[in-house]
Amino acid sequence: MKINDLFDLSGKKAIVTGASAGLGLGIAEGLLEAGAEVVLTGSSARAEEQAARLRRCGYAAYAVREDLLDPEAPPRLFRQALKLLNGQVDILVNNAGIQRRHKSEEFPLEDFDDVLQVNLRAVFRLSQLAGREMLRRGHGKIINVASMNSYFGGMLIPAYAASKAGVAAITRTLNNEWMSQGVSVNAIAPGYMATDMCAALQQDERRNQNILARIPAGRWGTPNDVKGLAVFLASAASDYIGGAIIPIDGGYLAC
Repeated sequence: MKINDLFDLSGKKAIVTGASAGLGLGIAEGLLEAGAEVVLTGSSARAEEQAARLRRCGYAAYAVREDLLDPEAPPRLFRQALKLLNGQVDILVNNAGIQRRHKSEEFPLEDFDDVLQVNLRAVFRLSQLAGREMLRRGHGKIINVASMNSYFGGMLIPAYAASKAGVAAITRTLNNEWMSQGVSVNAIAPGYMATDMCAALQQDERRNQNILARIPAGRWGTPNDVKGLAVFLASAASDYIGGAIIPIDGGYLAC
């Protein structure tokens, strides 16, 4: 197979959660640019607005609006997305995530539960639903979005760190079970990204400078930095990669 063919996603159908903005939108755009049809999901009208914008650019983009804080949302989201994709799903990107910051001794259990619901339980449920369809067809790619916090704990974010460590563990476990049946499961572990979730850190001059001093690349990451890795993991180019948690962090973890 020629190199361009390895990365070609023509005819593939994908679901990207949390695709209204930031990394999820960047990933959705990358998959579309590589030839896939993509359902963008989000909890607000922004997903529908972005899908409409992408359709005007000539891409096969659709939208589903569901809030993954609701434990019953994943099956509804999946049914709607599968219908839009005419019953076929080749790629699932579990990108949706939320953050809550408190001192650990004061961390509200309600916030802890909310973070794990969106960042971990919904990831497993959607992987389970997509996995059944992919296993039936004997092929599929699941890409989870982990984090640097899959490797270390951070501060003031016990729920987020726990959820992202869990994402790494689920990624490996599902791949152990499914790769022999044609379904690979991998994860992207972003570092400090210039997205809404990290806006407060960027606006804190001291924290911003401390973070930049630790990043060999000397800058925050952007959604464009994640596009290539997402397309690679969604494509035939990564067929022999499974259970991998791949940092994309400007060299932060190696520093």
